[in-house]
Amino acid sequence: MSDTDNRGHNMETEEPASDTTAPMRLRGEPPRVTRLSRKALMAIGLIACAGLGGALIYALQTRHGGSANEELYSTRNRPTADGLTDLPRDYTGPRLGPPLPGDLGRPILDAQNRGQPVVPPPIRPTVDPAEQRRLAEEEAARTSRVFFQTEARTLTAPAGTGSAATTTNLTGLGLPGQLNAPTAQDRQIAFLNAAVDRRTVAPDRVLAPASPYVLQAGAVIPAALIMGIRSDLPGQITAQVTEHIYDSPTGRMLLVPQGTRIIGQYDNAVQFGQRRVLLVWNRLIFPNGRSIVLERQPGADTQGYAGLEGGVDYHWWELAKAAGLSTLLSVGAELAIDDEDRLLRAIRNGGQDTINDAGQQIIRRQLNVPPTLTIRPGFPVRVIVTRDLVLEPYGG
Repeated sequence: MSDTDNRGHNMETEEPASDTTAPMRLRGEPPRVTRLSRKALMAIGLIACAGLGGALIYALQTRHGGSANEELYSTRNRPTADGLTDLPRDYTGPRLGPPLPGDLGRPILDAQNRGQPVVPPPIRPTVDPAEQRRLAEEEAARTSRVFFQTEARTLTAPAGTGSAATTTNLTGLGLPGQLNAPTAQDRQIAFLNAAVDRRTVAPDRVLAPASPYVLQAGAVIPAALIMGIRSDLPGQITAQVTEHIYDSPTGRMLLVPQGTRIIGQYDNAVQFGQRRVLLVWNRLIFPNGRSIVLERQPGADTQGYAGLEGGVDYHWWELAKAAGLSTLLSVGAELAIDDEDRLLRAIRNGGQDTINDAGQQIIRRQLNVPPTLTIRPGFPVRVIVTRDLVLEPYGG
């Protein structure tokens, strides 16, 4: 076989292979990239810079007008006001007219030149008496104390300072005198500057007991509550003495037997965070029916602390319910459709504000509820004697 036949045979075998693979290509031939000539870009840039430079130079050049243009409208032709035509045109002395009858200028000037005193004529008030009376009534009404009463009080400084301060209490305006309220630093300074006690000898002398059967101040009467205490409402309390109490001088005479009843009362003005109930004792009733007034002797616990401490209810559950209700009201008020019209939006906003205010009021009222303090019956209590009690021996 010759070379010509071999080449023809190879071409015949290659052409079918190329035709077979062409339809199986996954992507087409990429487009050819067209590149710009650098010389053309440089030429375009130079031409643009030259044009911009020429325009800038032309704009900065000063223009010289060839001939003055005639003014279309003269600004000098201005009309003069009627009131200005009669005024003088310069600052020279004014031209005076003939003297008027009754003109006293020249005689007064001659008298002053001769040194004679000139009494000025009386000038009548330019304001009408009725107008003066009206103005006086307005001033009196403005300064009257019918609506805005001010009360001045004098606060005397501590002795030794020799100073007094006067403050105004705006009671008529409903504003207490809080502007001049003493601060903690003022109280400390007042304590440091307090009067010096120069007494070196006490004026009091030792006194004998008022009676052999006396229970002196500082004694403690142990007792136990018969009735419980709940600080929601004020009320009376009753306790019973649990030990015999003897006289203070000798400790031999029985003055208050066991079983004596004590009548008192407690304070229900409880603040948030308070845990103790304040109580006082008013009367002591003996088993034989005799009694004595205690004059509000203070009550304490077994360790001597003022008041009694028991159960404390801060009403957290009620506060949680109020907060949950307020949250539900707020969530319900926030739920709305976006495509509502103005009337529905106004109604919704008004209802939302009202519901939010109601929720805030519920929370605020619940926070103002004071905690409830509870003391069980049988709780041990002590009566602190602050004044000497003159009693009588019991059963003797």
